[in-house]
Amino acid sequence: MTTADSTTSGLRNLSERTLAIIVYGLSAVVCLLVVVLVTAPRALVFDGLDVSRLPAFHATLNGTCALLLVLGYRFIRGGKVDAHRAAMVAAFALSCIFLISYVIYHSQSTGASFGGEGWVRPVYFFILISHIALAPIVLPLALYTVARALRGEFGRHRQVARWTFPVWLYVAVTGVLVYLFMAPWYGA
Repeated sequence: MTTADSTTSGLRNLSERTLAIIVYGLSAVVCLLVVVLVTAPRALVFDGLDVSRLPAFHATLNGTCALLLVLGYRFIRGGKVDAHRAAMVAAFALSCIFLISYVIYHSQSTGASFGGEGWVRPVYFFILISHIALAPIVLPLALYTVARALRGEFGRHRQVARWTFPVWLYVAVTGVLVYLFMAPWYGA
């Protein structure tokens, strides 16, 4: 039995209640960690760690994730299940890397303030606020979507994926947009 088979088997043996506790518990821990690090920047400082390039890295991860989500959607619509699975696993992996890197960035950096003026300011804040509001929703949706697929519950997988896909795609695309708006003020 491979590791993937044992993981799938283990997931299938979980009750719905246990799955919910894992999904929402993990989501709450991650969201709480992000909130703590954003509200208390430099709380876990590691001397000499240069995080100045991480915002651009995060935008690259988000852009690549958005591309993989669209490809995954197109693959499944075209009946290419294996290609869909590969694209979605890659998108999920990039999102996990993003989360880890995002936490590292906010543990080391005080961040930057948006300096734009005029019409761009409300546009930026609309995108930022909607991104921030939807980002914590993506994590449990993505976890449930992946868990349903791994458990072989493809009907339920499709049901939750209908909600996960647009929210996840929006968060990934707006993550890139937030970076592009903020790029002139990083390091300023």
